[in-house]
Amino acid sequence: MLDLSNITKVFYPGTVNEKLALDNINLHVNKGDVICVVGSNGSGKSTLFNLISGTYPVTNGKILFDGVDVTSSPEYKRAMTIGRIFQDPTKGTAANMSIEDNMITAETKGMKGLKISLNNEKREQFKSLLTLIGLQDRLKDNVGLLSGGQRQALTLLMTVMSKPKMLLLDEHTAALDPRNAQIVMNLTERFINEYALTALMVTHNMQFAIDFGNRLIMMDEGNIILDVAGQQKASLTVEGLVKLFKDLRNKTFANDEGLLTKE
Repeated sequence: MLDLSNITKVFYPGTVNEKLALDNINLHVNKGDVICVVGSNGSGKSTLFNLISGTYPVTNGKILFDGVDVTSSPEYKRAMTIGRIFQDPTKGTAANMSIEDNMITAETKGMKGLKISLNNEKREQFKSLLTLIGLQDRLKDNVGLLSGGQRQALTLLMTVMSKPKMLLLDEHTAALDPRNAQIVMNLTERFINEYALTALMVTHNMQFAIDFGNRLIMMDEGNIILDVAGQQKASLTVEGLVKLFKDLRNKTFANDEGLLTKE
């Protein structure tokens, strides 16, 4: 489904602030893969997502999506098939619009020249979907009145409604309290399974990265240093993953307590 070939990203090239963020990355993502991406701060995780989504242009390399070269394709075009959810719950919804207006916007995403009326039948459909996140009685409420957890759950629901081929989950529960984070993660797992979605998820919770999905990728200093799947992934422990990092890089993790989270 997704192929990254020899991807390099350099920020501020030719200046004193030049920084190599990704160094000749190669990655193949199969349809149906659910990949957890871990690594310390500055390892290149967010840059990787920004290049896949088209937020940043690549410095070198090629990106293929379903066999089509999208290396130069702008972000808004890739958004038709790649859904991204950020850490900040306010980024995925319009606070000054009602829940139903946000949902109709998500449903009509990419439908040029086609207008879907917000009638009673459509509202009933939305209410049915909203029962999944406990907001079925708040169609008319502005999204700005919702809690962070409710907004993130709504963002997830709306993203799935737009029928993406791939989900990019960029630490999408990190800003939530433990209870809401678990609710959103349960919904994430449910939607990925029910809609047979392909997903990449950045997380600092290493135990969750081991338990969730079928592949685990570890990044460091702009490189993918570990890519495990299947039984090899299932047999990992947090301690074993930390030891693998040390063996591969001949160093310990940077002072990043979140990376070592087990809860």
